[in-house]
Amino acid sequence: MSVTALWWAVIFSGFYHGLNPGMGWPLAVSAALMDRKTSALPKALGALAFGHFLAMTAILLPFSLMITLVEWEVEIRIAAGCIVIALGVYLLINRRHPRFLARVKPSRLALWSFLAAMAHGAGLMLVPIFLGICLIDDLEAGHQAAGELMTGNVGTAFLVSLAHTASMTLVGGIVATVIYFWLGLKFLSKTWFNLDVVWALSLVAVGAFGIWSALAGH
Repeated sequence: MSVTALWWAVIFSGFYHGLNPGMGWPLAVSAALMDRKTSALPKALGALAFGHFLAMTAILLPFSLMITLVEWEVEIRIAAGCIVIALGVYLLINRRHPRFLARVKPSRLALWSFLAAMAHGAGLMLVPIFLGICLIDDLEAGHQAAGELMTGNVGTAFLVSLAHTASMTLVGGIVATVIYFWLGLKFLSKTWFNLDVVWALSLVAVGAFGIWSALAGH
């Protein structure tokens, strides 16, 4: 049940990221409207998904390759949770969006998605969940060779990134499709709510959950 709960957390965090306009689906709508081609919408969503997947993998892989996970799992999970909480608090205090994102050309959606995910801590949000999955998967194999443990964790990192990105793209694609075909960008500019505070608080919550689960042995 603990493994299932953590994997559902990976998927639901993807749903949440997909709902958040800060992860890029408005850019997909804009690209399709500017090109006046329906085919431009899935193409743009694919580029955003690719960039997001690379960002998730870039964050998770270093943790999966840490030999110290064998002996310092709990401490590393607590430290990761503290880092996520610190980023959430920082985003609550500093509401400004990273300026360098505005300098990326609209045609480079994959690059923009990668940088946006990094800047907003989207990958870090997965770290406490990912480390919990690694711990549970190897709970009865803590004394196995470090090489075997790392190989398993690398595979898990890719699976977590893929599952998260797929769920994000699904939700973001649904929202973008509805906006593009029926509601239009005017609806988006007038009615969409700001998720900045919710995003920052969710980082704090995920970090706290990571620390609690590490201390509780989950």
